[in-house]
Amino acid sequence: MLSVYFGDMPEAIYNTATYFKNSYRSTWITDPYAVSIIKDVDRSDVVSENVIESPVLGSISPLQLSGGVKTLLLMRFDRKHIFNASTCGDNCAKWILDMAKDRKLVVNLYHVMDFGREDFKIKVVNSGRIVHNMAELIHESIPYL
Repeated sequence: MLSVYFGDMPEAIYNTATYFKNSYRSTWITDPYAVSIIKDVDRSDVVSENVIESPVLGSISPLQLSGGVKTLLLMRFDRKHIFNASTCGDNCAKWILDMAKDRKLVVNLYHVMDFGREDFKIKVVNSGRIVHNMAELIHESIPYL
């Protein structure tokens, strides 16, 4: 289940790009789930652990992936930490929900991410309430943002 904490969260990792640079493993990049994230969010193709083909930038290293992809990969492979999901665009929301289907995932947000029109189940950690759609999420976030 996905849990969201709105606002300052001392234990969250905010600078996900720097954290990614210092902690990612090259094997993460060729993981089938990671390949799907990179293709969907950055529209790029994984060639190898160290080379990604971007339609905009050409051949790039994993360190040149978007902030959203880096944060998603951290969420996927580093289950010991909480990450600032405000480094992600709304195009990452479906991946966050998907990762939370089979495990507990806590993210920190400084904005209301658009999780789409479909119903979902998200626990707002600040209040302890569970919300089921965007209207409820927006209403629940107001006191914390």
